[in-house]
This record gives sequence, C-alpha cells and structure tokens, in this order.
Amino acid sequence: MKIHCLFFLFFFLVLNIQSQNHQLWNNLLQKHVSVEGKVNYKAFLQDEAKLAKYLKELSENPPQESWSLNKKKAYLINVYNAFTVQLILENYPVNSIKDIGGLFASPFKKEFIPLGNKVYSLDAIEKEMLLKLGDERVHFAINCASYSCPKLHNKAFTETNLEAKLEKLAVAFVNDKKLNNLQADQVELSKIFKWYKSDFETDEQDLIDYLNKFSEIQIKADAKISFKDYNWGLNGK
Repeated sequence: MKIHCLFFLFFFLVLNIQSQNHQLWNNLLQKHVSVEGKVNYKAFLQDEAKLAKYLKELSENPPQESWSLNKKKAYLINVYNAFTVQLILENYPVNSIKDIGGLFASPFKKEFIPLGNKVYSLDAIEKEMLLKLGDERVHFAINCASYSCPKLHNKAFTETNLEAKLEKLAVAFVNDKKLNNLQADQVELSKIFKWYKSDFETDEQDLIDYLNKFSEIQIKADAKISFKDYNWGLNGK
C-alpha cells in the first residue's frame, strides 16, 4: 500500500510539473505555428492526441491560491489559446471561428473548457478570470484564431518567461501595420482598443498615452482616432 501511495504521489508530481512547464504545448506550437502566428491546422490535426493530453493536464491542474500571479496568468493564457485551437480542430475545415455555433450561439460563450470540477467558456476565461488579474497586456497574448487577433505566439507562456513575453508582444501588436496604422496626427486602430478601451485607460492615462508607451513613433495627444474593421478570417496557413 505504501509503495502504491508513493507511486501515485510521484505520478501526480510529474504531471503537475509537466503542466506547469507547459512543455507539451510549447512543442506543438513550435511544430505547427510560424513565427508570424500562422497556424497549420491541417497538420495540427495529426497531433490531436498530444493536444488532448495537454488539455487534460490543464483541466486536472487548475490554478491554486498558492500560485504566483504570473503563474496564474501564464496558465490562463495557455488555456485560452490551446482550447481555441481545439475548437477549430473539432470543426475543421472552417473559414472563421465565428462560423462555429450557428447564428445565435457565439463560440466565445460555448462552455467546453473543463478546469477542475467546473466548465468554462472562452469569454469566462478571458473576462471573468484573466483580465481580473489586472494586466491589460494579456489582450496581446490571447488568440481567437482570427486574422485581426494578436498573433498566436509560437512558444508557451510560463511563470518565468511571462513578463518579457507580454512586453514584447505589446510592442509587436501596437506597431503591427496590418493591425494598427500609427501616425503622429492620426491613428487607425484595432477594434480591440475600442472594445476594451477601459482596460487601457486610467485616471492618469488615456488611450494615446498608452499607445505611446509601445509605439515606435510619438503620437500627438490630440491625434484623431478611428478603428479598423475586424477580420474574423481564420489565421491559418
């Protein structure tokens, strides 16, 4: 009995460490996602079993109170991105994530993500869990499988790499000319900055101030702001 208990404890620790390091997800991203964030969903289908194993690890190891803030953020970003890939693969081929679920059923409100003993939607992961951790840069790290989304980063997020990656992705997103057109006198922005404007503004900082933290050009305080149409086309190769 004692040997069995020790074996179970060892197995649990190995699984928990594996989940926390997100190495399996990292391997899949490196194999099927380009540096530019283009996803080879057709090839990804060949590794559905490996993805299912990783999702099971996530489901069985939800965040604990003892986890650091960065560990929780990294976990939830990986959850959002990995389960979004699963949703696409389950419905592949598909032209857009918006085509999943029908006219009156949003794929973002579909409850299909089991974490511990509860089941969540993508919206719940993003708005009720991740954003409540108080870091607007996560908007640049989660990917909704669409052309106008921030790119799917081809490396997993971890507790140790999170801060550097969020900063790098914020700079990349703000200065991506496909997503934002920045000029000193006017800016044409991704609708992410419209939909989630309150996440980027504070009493001391408006949207232009926020953009200037990452922009390669200095935008004038009175610059005209407009927003681009959002392209929900699949971010596939």
